[in-house]
Amino acid sequence: MNCVHFPYLRFVKIVETATYWLKFMSFRRVMNFVGLVLSYYTSRIIKKSIPLGLPFHVSMEPTTSCNLGCPECPSGLKKFTRPTGKMELVRHEKWLKELSKTVFYVTYYFQGEPFLNPQFLEMIKAAKQYRMYTATSTNAHFITEDNAEEVVRSGLDQLIISVDGVTQEVYEQYRVHGDLEKVWRATEALVKAKQKLNSSTPKLIFQCLAVKPNEHEIPLVFEKAKTLGVDEVRIKSAQLYKYKQGNPLMPDKEEYSRYKRTRQGEFVLKNTGGNHCWRMWTGSVVTWDGKVVPCCFDKDAAHAMGELSKDSFTKIWRNPSYQAFRSSILKNRQGIDICQNCSEGSKVWL
Repeated sequence: MNCVHFPYLRFVKIVETATYWLKFMSFRRVMNFVGLVLSYYTSRIIKKSIPLGLPFHVSMEPTTSCNLGCPECPSGLKKFTRPTGKMELVRHEKWLKELSKTVFYVTYYFQGEPFLNPQFLEMIKAAKQYRMYTATSTNAHFITEDNAEEVVRSGLDQLIISVDGVTQEVYEQYRVHGDLEKVWRATEALVKAKQKLNSSTPKLIFQCLAVKPNEHEIPLVFEKAKTLGVDEVRIKSAQLYKYKQGNPLMPDKEEYSRYKRTRQGEFVLKNTGGNHCWRMWTGSVVTWDGKVVPCCFDKDAAHAMGELSKDSFTKIWRNPSYQAFRSSILKNRQGIDICQNCSEGSKVWL
């Protein structure tokens, strides 16, 4: 009976997933995605970037501002070398209109706390008008009983809440200046709002960044999530800027770390990923002021490929600089600064 039952459930799950994503698709988006896949694998073979299609995923940065001071985050540490600010709704809608032809997945997060932009939920609503899947990541300090229903009504599909511990003492060692009770209250308010509005979205995800101070509490995060009615828990290995000689935040359990110790005593990435990168062919990042950068690891926009205030996204995506950058990855990815500590090809979700 089990042999029949389990394959059937898997089939049903596949059908449900496919049906869910179909609502974000159009003929043009599907054909564009096919072109991206062909472009990516052809480029890998010939070691040269072939421009077929436009990205299906874009990360947009509502703001660079943040209320916390996380030790591995340039936003929290206030150490940006680029200008800081908030994305304007008018500019966002102009950029979104062009992107919507091929993009069906938008992550409203790069640096900063999205809810610090007062127009953030209006951005989500705008994206939903273009049938885009929307996701964001938050420390949840600005979600309350007063605005939880508004968050649900916005149409946001996925909401990742940072929960790096279940006690204030542990939580604040990474989420500096954070208040864990606010996180619990925000979660309760969102669950209650979803129930009241009979909504399955946003999907609520607890994300725990595995670091040394909290690794002993990781099992408790799952218990807390179940108690509060959260949909999913994800444990994520931490990117550390200084790791070769070790780092106070590096977990004792190697299974929680994306680094490993060599025989010489230094730490290296467990997987350097090889000379390729799926993200470079399928996605891009738009900063609050319209700079187009190739990857979320380029936190200071040092490799900006263009500005949407000057050129169209299509022109930027296909310009010689972007093409040369992709080609350089195919030849020597580790020679590029932002790629040297990149998780592409590594096990990030534990």
